[in-house]
Amino acid sequence: MELILGSASPRRKKLLKEMGFDFNVVIPDVAEVYSPELETENVAPFLAKLKANNLKSALYKDQLLICCDTVVINKDEILGKPIDSEDAFNTLKKLSGKKHNVMSAVCMVINDNIIEFKETTSIEFKALSNAEIEHYIETYNPFDKAGSYGIQEWLGHIGISSIKGSYTNVMGLPTQRLYLEIMKLDS
Repeated sequence: MELILGSASPRRKKLLKEMGFDFNVVIPDVAEVYSPELETENVAPFLAKLKANNLKSALYKDQLLICCDTVVINKDEILGKPIDSEDAFNTLKKLSGKKHNVMSAVCMVINDNIIEFKETTSIEFKALSNAEIEHYIETYNPFDKAGSYGIQEWLGHIGISSIKGSYTNVMGLPTQRLYLEIMKLDS
């Protein structure tokens, strides 16, 4: 079976490659918007399926399309990608010293079959100083990351005091679960 990654995310590409898969990349052409009435735990599944629906008509027999969306949930609020440095700072202040969840939802399509799943990881940050947050924003690129941080970067290394669940899920792709689901299809 041929794998198609429906994502522009460099982290998803890197993770899928590190899993040992050969694949092609096709970027969905959709606006990632959802109704404000949508419950927070349904946002990532909705967006993953939206991306898959945009691309599935171009699939050939035995091509496996993999689309994913990752959201950061603080209390009952979705923390998206920051629009500027001030937004990133305010987001990281919200997460400082507290627990939050990162949810990734995957929608796979093969031969008109749809397979969907989601993974949630609980993250706790130590209390972050203003200087640490400012250093991270100035030195790294938080603007393409939900929740304004990358777990694999400096802030993840010095700021995360606990993690429960999949580390790669927080990077944007729950690799262990994805591997299991792909192996089910390949058997």
